[in-house]
Amino acid sequence: MSDKLTIRSEMRAFDMKDREFYDSLSDEERKKFSTFLMLKYGGNVEGSYDLQAWYLRAHNERVNMNFFDIGKQPKLQWLTCTTVSPELGPQNHYWLNVVKKKEGLSKVHNFLSKLYPAMKKSDIELMAKLNTLADLKEMAKQLGWDAKQIKAEL
Repeated sequence: MSDKLTIRSEMRAFDMKDREFYDSLSDEERKKFSTFLMLKYGGNVEGSYDLQAWYLRAHNERVNMNFFDIGKQPKLQWLTCTTVSPELGPQNHYWLNVVKKKEGLSKVHNFLSKLYPAMKKSDIELMAKLNTLADLKEMAKQLGWDAKQIKAEL
């Protein structure tokens, strides 16, 4: 692999606002270059709270927004990435793993899904956050559920 195509050298070019970096790659290197890695690494840096906040906000505003809309234009994606750095030199970027959701739904989510089968998952989650368990038990009671059913469902 080319020295240009290590995450360290790519992130250095990212931080140094090297707008010629993509043009300097050979055709073979361009095939291997992944702007998606810039998306994953770019907003995460070690350092002060202010520096981390800057990178995260700038990355969300400039790169995350509509990144895949320009997916067929990797040079434009690269140029967008070069706008993030506050020009403080190379930073130590890191990969942030995606938090995996727990398998299955909680009893509260299942209960609400049964009551509102047409409701979107995001609305079910919001409703679960807004209502206490006591609220939901009272709702079930008002719907005519007996104590045994309520205990089994909630």
